[in-house]
Amino acid sequence: MDQEVREGIGAEMVLERTFSMVKPDGVQRGLVGEVVKRYESKGLKIVGMKMLKIAPDLASSHYTEHAGKPFFANLVKFITSGPVVAMVLEGDNAIPTVRALMGRTDPQEAAPGTMRGDLATALSNNVVHGSDSAQSAQREISLFFRKEELIDYKRIDETWLY
Repeated sequence: MDQEVREGIGAEMVLERTFSMVKPDGVQRGLVGEVVKRYESKGLKIVGMKMLKIAPDLASSHYTEHAGKPFFANLVKFITSGPVVAMVLEGDNAIPTVRALMGRTDPQEAAPGTMRGDLATALSNNVVHGSDSAQSAQREISLFFRKEELIDYKRIDETWLY
């Protein structure tokens, strides 16, 4: 599913998929459940999820837009330092919804109530990653998931959500 537009009462809805990851600091601090709870409570549906230890080559591909920048090596070192939980989320305007739930990249600037505002401790350890555009989502999903690992299903509450 790339993007599906549905018309509902009062507003047009855009069902889309996005990529999110609980980073090594979030996994080590036992925050996976909290992150998942916040996504699901907002009406996002998990259509793929797995725990893995990212290899350096995958990390380099994931952060390809930062290659050549002074902090690139530290990004790769951090994301490969421990297990992560990768997810594909589906829902109404999933990409901006995930970005809003995460909050600003720097936890010092992230609003209270956002995941980074409430849970993150430092810019380098900010608990969670989420795709910033439809193109990034598609690229990141394909890096971490095979098509057959993504499950299409209906949640019982979708009637109320959509």
